Amino acid sequence: MFGAGDGNSANYLWDGHRVRAVDFEESGRSDRAYELAEIVEHVSARVPCPFDTAALLRLIPLTPAEATRLRDCRTLLALVWLFLLAHDDPAHPRNPPGTPERQARRLCRRLDGTA
Repeated sequence: MFGAGDGNSANYLWDGHRVRAVDFEESGRSDRAYELAEIVEHVSARVPCPFDTAALLRLIPLTPAEATRLRDCRTLLALVWLFLLAHDDPAHPRNPPGTPERQARRLCRRLDGTA
């Protein structure tokens, strides 16, 4: 499938009925599981205010193979976000204080199978 490749919530517009992607810089060939993981694990899904990722995922029926890939992609992307956030410049932070620590806890929960 064609995917946006960037789960930043600012890249999507919701009019109450349809979602529209507005940024195609990272777009290309992809799959549903990866694209969903990209959206729900992107730091913008939690900062500054979280949205209900479980509710979103309940709306999209997945095959067993997609569900497994979604789980694995979410863990991978949680790790990617920890790496990116750990290298945020303390003199010019892009995220609220404590975001890297919250991401580390999130990754631990994903690895433990509790998130």
